[in-house]
Amino acid sequence: MSAPTAPSTPSAPTGSLVGKLLVRGMLAGLIAGLFAFAVAYVVGEPSVNASIAVEEAAAKAEHASAPGHTHGGGHEAGAGAAEEAEEELVSRDLQSTAGLATGVLVYGVALGGIASLAFCFVLGRLGRFTPKATAALVAAAAFTTVYLVPFLKYPATPPAVGNPDTIGKRTTLFFLMILLSVLLGVAAVVLGRRLAPKLGNWNATVVAGAGFVAAVAIACLFLPGNEDAVAADFPAAVLWDFRLATLGIQAALWVVFALAFGLLAQRLLAPGPASAQAVGATAAA
Repeated sequence: MSAPTAPSTPSAPTGSLVGKLLVRGMLAGLIAGLFAFAVAYVVGEPSVNASIAVEEAAAKAEHASAPGHTHGGGHEAGAGAAEEAEEELVSRDLQSTAGLATGVLVYGVALGGIASLAFCFVLGRLGRFTPKATAALVAAAAFTTVYLVPFLKYPATPPAVGNPDTIGKRTTLFFLMILLSVLLGVAAVVLGRRLAPKLGNWNATVVAGAGFVAAVAIACLFLPGNEDAVAADFPAAVLWDFRLATLGIQAALWVVFALAFGLLAQRLLAPGPASAQAVGATAAA
């Protein structure tokens, strides 16, 4: 009769395990999307509504001060009423509820699937980490490279801020920053692994992390800034609240994903105490 052996270090999943982890990653992304939607609705929507109110007030003031504007002009009053009567294709109430939920959930599922594939690639290649710890590392790296670093260079702005004509340019710069951040993050991981045998894990991690920070700083220095700056008269409190809300939404998404996917991956790849006891009893029998 032999005692059950301890589970070995997780290795890179192959075959059907990748598909199972992909499904679990998308499920974890869906769960994370639900939490992110709750944060977006409770914390983010008030700042969006405040910014829209600022935009509407500025538009009314500009219309009132425009040349040729008369308070008693029947034709202009009729035109103004026609413009106000024209409704948006999607109402604001629908945008802030069903539209917001759909966008956040689809975003969460997509990112969950991509993060699960990254998890499959790095599992067993970063050291003796459990699936839970590996999921946490992947989520932290994704949050840092995909959102936090680009956010520091090109922070989010409310819908009422910015020139619509520059949306294409701003979007291109933001995605370029994401690409650079991800590539620099991968390069830092490769550098850390190569330096580990010479410097040790801790020193290699410090050197690789410092190199990543330095490279990101250089990239931020040379990339063009956001020429579509926030107007000087836009309320700073509204802008600050909006940016904090967007940061909180992303943080909630990745934290919940790390917890949910880590638990699902751990149950799939590493047996728990009950499973280990069952295996031991079967071996003894």
